[in-house]
Amino acid sequence: MRPDTSHWRADSAYDFMDHAGVDNLAWECLRRNGDYQQDYGVLRGAGRLDQRLPEPMERRWGLRFRGPATPLGL
Repeated sequence: MRPDTSHWRADSAYDFMDHAGVDNLAWECLRRNGDYQQDYGVLRGAGRLDQRLPEPMERRWGLRFRGPATPLGL
């Protein structure tokens, strides 16, 4: 999945990152990772987004989700 880079965003679109904690910064980096996007797509396609992350993916990404992800800055 290639992001649309035809429109550059204003710096103000990322002002929320000035006050983001390390967990939010990590999420912003992770969600842009192509390998993570692929793993997420597999889970989404299987209808498993509301279930615990499979053990291999949990080890790969070092994650345990307590609840649904929410976008930052909204």
